[in-house]
Amino acid sequence: MRARLAALPARERRRSDEALFARLLALPQLSGGGVAALYRGMGWEPDTAQLIPVLLERGCAVALPRSLPGNRLEMRRITFDTVFSRHPLGMLEPGTDCPLVAPGELSLALIPGLAFDPFGGRLGRGGGYYDRWLAGFRGFKAALCRACALVDKLPLEEHDRCVDLVICEQGLSGPAAGAY
Repeated sequence: MRARLAALPARERRRSDEALFARLLALPQLSGGGVAALYRGMGWEPDTAQLIPVLLERGCAVALPRSLPGNRLEMRRITFDTVFSRHPLGMLEPGTDCPLVAPGELSLALIPGLAFDPFGGRLGRGGGYYDRWLAGFRGFKAALCRACALVDKLPLEEHDRCVDLVICEQGLSGPAAGAY
């Protein structure tokens, strides 16, 4: 899957991002006033950094993950002026000077993944960061999934956490898809 995603031409990734972002931004949870947890895409992932100013301009608060020891995450609220630092694994993170956001404050959490299935199954990158964080999160979970990363069924283990909505270029799937 990594090789398949990495092989996508830049132009195709940009077109995919546009379609994915249009579907995501149409969700009522992002209409303004809520708090959205995002991630900053790296490499072949959707370029979610583009969503940050759009959501802030809409009046949504935005939180981004910060890595903690033990492969855990916390969410920190950012602004237009937030300065990010680079984590040793390569992702840009907000600092501890950014306010901590409790999971119960979030109207939506956008969850990254290597692949997804139509049932909300998620294959992460293997560190377990999001599975640990999601174990304590009861809110709405959405994922952006390029068409080539949507598979029929993922083999899931007991610790794996699913998302409520899988957003692909061609449509929505997952347990909550019927509501949209």
